[in-house]
Amino acid sequence: MTELRRLMLQGMTVRGMSPRTQRSYVSAVRRLARHYRRSPEGLTTQEVQSYLAHMIEVEGLSWSTCSIAANAFRFLYHVTLGLAESDFVVPRARQPQRLPEILSSEEVSRLFDSVAHAKHRLLFETIYACGLRVSEAVQLKVRDVDRDRMTVRIEQGKGRKDRYVPLSKRLLPRFAQYWATERPRHWVFEGSSPDRCLHITAVQKAYTLAKLRAGIRKHGGVHALRHAYATHMIESGVDVLTVQRLLGHRSVSTTMRYFHLSQARMAIVRSPLDLLDGPRP
Repeated sequence: MTELRRLMLQGMTVRGMSPRTQRSYVSAVRRLARHYRRSPEGLTTQEVQSYLAHMIEVEGLSWSTCSIAANAFRFLYHVTLGLAESDFVVPRARQPQRLPEILSSEEVSRLFDSVAHAKHRLLFETIYACGLRVSEAVQLKVRDVDRDRMTVRIEQGKGRKDRYVPLSKRLLPRFAQYWATERPRHWVFEGSSPDRCLHITAVQKAYTLAKLRAGIRKHGGVHALRHAYATHMIESGVDVLTVQRLLGHRSVSTTMRYFHLSQARMAIVRSPLDLLDGPRP
């Protein structure tokens, strides 16, 4: 490890930045150095800005990827190296607004029945029952599942926040059966070895295979189960603020899109054509 990388990692750790953010920043700086074939310490502001333009115009990378790189470069030069502040600009492209395709309750059940491995089925059921992100689900520890209080503790979710969600009564006996056969010691969903949790890539592959077996053509990976949880909760009458808290959203506006996707809400909306009086030729 180079001294520059060590100092950058140290600075990010001290400031409480998540391991995922640290990896993203280090990767961006590594690509910058590889592009110019020399240490970032010797690059000018203009060279860094030119590389950001190269990422967009030549490599065709997304605005979000380039924005992360710009933040990484700001941290490197302004914090790690202590140089005078200079803003690295990433022109904000107009981003297409796409709504997720929501799985119906019938499709969710069909998906669960199509999962080949019992561990993967329980994992998918847990994501749907608790509205978890896949990263939160794979990092669940045995102690996080409280059978007495009927809660699941999500430790340090997105935004470095803890939260509790209700434990499904239907899920409880499934956990008991799973623990009796698998006997996990630390991670609920162990990976290739007991000291590692299941890798997200393996989860995504298992989900894709189950979706194919179930004949589900809707787009989206395993995160679709979290989308379904939120939408189905709102359709069942749970208020948006409660769903926001259970999902761990910072802003209620993020949760509101599930309100707009609710089938129950759409069902009460009438087309203006249906409001016209009498038959029309």
